[in-house]
Amino acid sequence: MTTSTPEARPEQERIVKHDAYRAFQAREGIPVVTGFAVDDLRALELAPWARLDCLGAYINLDGAGDTNDAYVAEIPPGGKMAPERHIFEKNVYVLDGRGATLVGDDPNSSVSFEWKRGSVFSIPINVRHQHMNGSGAEPARFVAVTTAPLTMNLFHNEGFIFDNPYVFEDRIGDPKRFHGEGQMWTATTGRTNAWETNFVPDIETFTTFSWKERGAGGAHIKLELADQTQTAHISEFPVGTYKKAHRHGPGAHVIIIKGDGYSLLWPSSGSPRDGMERVDWKPGSMVVPPNGWFHQHFNGGATPARYLAFRWNSQKYYFSLGSAMEGDTDVDVKMGGAQIEYEDEDPIIHETFAETLGKAGAESRMAEFIPRLRA
Repeated sequence: MTTSTPEARPEQERIVKHDAYRAFQAREGIPVVTGFAVDDLRALELAPWARLDCLGAYINLDGAGDTNDAYVAEIPPGGKMAPERHIFEKNVYVLDGRGATLVGDDPNSSVSFEWKRGSVFSIPINVRHQHMNGSGAEPARFVAVTTAPLTMNLFHNEGFIFDNPYVFEDRIGDPKRFHGEGQMWTATTGRTNAWETNFVPDIETFTTFSWKERGAGGAHIKLELADQTQTAHISEFPVGTYKKAHRHGPGAHVIIIKGDGYSLLWPSSGSPRDGMERVDWKPGSMVVPPNGWFHQHFNGGATPARYLAFRWNSQKYYFSLGSAMEGDTDVDVKMGGAQIEYEDEDPIIHETFAETLGKAGAESRMAEFIPRLRA
């Protein structure tokens, strides 16, 4: 058996690595926001978006790690976006306004539903859909989190992604789920509840359940939307408190629904005293913790804080991005999990919190949860 080794030729071209997603995004012609966070999605500057016939801006925050992305779209008064279909997943949170979405291209089986500020919904992959503004006087604005980066860089073929005739019948589900109906079940860990649906009418008032493992009297519910590999959850925590630090995989887009406060983020290989990032937030803010970084959310305001997180790691479908490499996010790191218990956190965490509250004329209520503060 013989082998031959090709000889390099002087004129041989170098291989240039192609980023299909970035190339596609560059052709879209709308702003691209980068960094750790977005101060206010409702005030984000947008530009005309020809492909979808609306105004828009992409959001590629560092913590997404090119696994998923986000964009903000705004529909003018009385307007409608261009219809589209695609084989990447998409979750939507309505920031302002009201409107309706038509799902499906067959008049005999299409479904329509109405939405307003605070609604959350998901479009099953590769189903034709079109968003319409329900007001003739006010614009409608939403933020969408999608798996476009991973999908585009995997297939690097836009025709396959946007003009694919395949019907994912197992993803369509019961049309009633576009009208708020769903099913409640216990998550894999047995410690949290999950609501399975395609549409949540109002995320600001949606019921949450106690999750004592995450600390500080907080409440929580997971959302399983349109049989995706992505998931979502709502978390709320009381005034004068903060959640335990934890870490997980990339792409968790945390959107503040109500309350004022901040988040601390630091690499898991270091301590919060070295290289810590602080992101102050308010309703409409977005932050995406980087892959594997510890992060912690603090209520620094006068009302309960609530956020919505779109992220990887569905409770129903295994996916390698998310939690397996880090451990359960509500289990102590000393037990193989991904959470730092209050008694093990660096004292600077509470010191910073107390100082922040003091400037606002408020007091910490964490002595109820941290024994050393009662000594």
